[in-house]
Amino acid sequence: MWNKSKTMKVTKKFTFEAAHTIKGHITCGKVHGHSYKLEVTLEGPVIGGMVMDFKELKSLVKERVIDKLDHEYLDELGYFKISTAENISVWIWNQIYSGLAGNVHLSEIKLYETADSFATYNGK
Repeated sequence: MWNKSKTMKVTKKFTFEAAHTIKGHITCGKVHGHSYKLEVTLEGPVIGGMVMDFKELKSLVKERVIDKLDHEYLDELGYFKISTAENISVWIWNQIYSGLAGNVHLSEIKLYETADSFATYNGK
């Protein structure tokens, strides 16, 4: 039996393509691209059977993140001093966090730069 006072976490995955450089880095100093994978995890009470409708979450992340980063040269956008996975993650967090309302909270984001390299951020 589900206890309505408890919270639950839900996660949705996204992808986008982008290029960048890490100036001064021996290998990443040249322009190169990544097929980024993003996992967004929300936490909140289950109301009406859901923490948040996945369709609403998709719309929010597409508008605030994907549409701004997909197929872009990240260094030219002005969002990051250095476009590392860590800095991109903080920016993504802020974009999503500011778009949430009600009892739903952003729990964590995970940004994969490659299949086995990622940054995880929880707002702390």
